[in-house]
Amino acid sequence: MKYGRILGAGAALVVAMSATFAQAKEQLQIGYVDGWSDSVATTFVAAEIIKQKLGYDVKPTALAAGIMWQAVAARKLDAMLSAWLPNTHGKYWEEYGNDVVDYGANFNDAKIGLIVPDYVKAKSIEDLKDDKSFDGKIFGIDAGAGVMLKTDQAIKDYGLSGYTLVASSGAGMTVALAHAIKANKSIAVTGWVPHWIFGTYNGEDKKPSLRFLDDPKGVYGGAEHVDSIGSKDLEGKAPEVVAFLKKFQWKDKAEIGGVMVAIQQGKTPEAAAKDWVAANPARVAEWTGQ
Repeated sequence: MKYGRILGAGAALVVAMSATFAQAKEQLQIGYVDGWSDSVATTFVAAEIIKQKLGYDVKPTALAAGIMWQAVAARKLDAMLSAWLPNTHGKYWEEYGNDVVDYGANFNDAKIGLIVPDYVKAKSIEDLKDDKSFDGKIFGIDAGAGVMLKTDQAIKDYGLSGYTLVASSGAGMTVALAHAIKANKSIAVTGWVPHWIFGTYNGEDKKPSLRFLDDPKGVYGGAEHVDSIGSKDLEGKAPEVVAFLKKFQWKDKAEIGGVMVAIQQGKTPEAAAKDWVAANPARVAEWTGQ
């Protein structure tokens, strides 16, 4: 009887350990910013790979940029793949950098700034000061985004006191851009690369191309990188995921662009991610060894 009780206790321990392990695999949460097309594409593709190849359930969690940084630093989120450094999210890095782990860039040659259709006369942000065709408005995204903070600074540094930065969302910004282009009106929007709008408005099918306004004062900074950031708990919790995130990097804007355009054309992020993973086994193997 004693021996049986020992066996029973051992079996119970194994079951308990298995349950604990299974539970741990269900707890991964990756933050992203809904409305940032690159954030959505990168997060859902990474989540799909982690699910399929590494065996973890992943819950992509939509948050505002500042709250996302705060949550990873506080270990309430396991990771985020949308850290624009060194400039756009520089203030967040100053505040939370000591409490997170940077696994490196998942996208290089990123850029933020003010974007206009190519038919607009203005070439530089400085030109906006005397150009009345913009009706004194710059159309933005969510108020906490780094590009919005930089645009507030640009309005001050370039003396654009007659301009208002209209906060909205990523979707709201693209709708405003589409309406202005349809009416052939001047518009300046806060934007970035990579983004699906550059694939849609590329000079084809009677649509204009888009371009960044020159920024001679360097308010928006130069080329940036988008990094994968983890909580300080993630290495102990999911070392395979950390190893993957250290290798996970888009080849170029065309590679991530395929996912962004698929979502823009109506696919759910989950479906677009599954399709991309299925179509790119070699790339997935590079990142996971599987």
